[in-house]
Amino acid sequence: MSDRSLLSPTGVDLAFTLLGLVAVGSALMVVTTRQIVHAALWLVVSLGAVAGCFLVMTAEFVAWMQVLIYLGAVVVLLLFGMMLTRAPIGVSDELSGTNRIAALFAALAIMTVLGVLIVDAFDSTMIDVEGQKSTASVIGESLFRYWVLPFEALSVLLLSALVGAIAISTSDEEA
Repeated sequence: MSDRSLLSPTGVDLAFTLLGLVAVGSALMVVTTRQIVHAALWLVVSLGAVAGCFLVMTAEFVAWMQVLIYLGAVVVLLLFGMMLTRAPIGVSDELSGTNRIAALFAALAIMTVLGVLIVDAFDSTMIDVEGQKSTASVIGESLFRYWVLPFEALSVLLLSALVGAIAISTSDEEA
């Protein structure tokens, strides 16, 4: 039995908790702000805090992939998509809906269903690193051997979103 108790957290516990609170708070700001550019910047803060959580858990490879892929690529893609579609920059009344309660219940229901599906799908799937040092090559090999289909599906989804943004912006210019 451990001598540690919940009443005496370590510095790592406090750092992880603080980063988690920053991630959750900034994620709430992403969905509640009325300025779309501010929402994108709050998304940067949220994803950066998640990367910090990975660093605290000594998962440096995952943390740097979080920074490179999500902070570097996805947020830039989001900002370029906003620029290409001429999204409103300032305060927009269209971003505040009147059905917030219904949207909250729908979001909670979708989160619950997706959570159950993910836990059920990956319940018995584990990356076998026993006897091996958990290096980037072992993680990369497992990622591209077992999870290559979701990885490729995500890349096609992001590509189609960018193509759609370009098509929407060029159709306005031709009219």
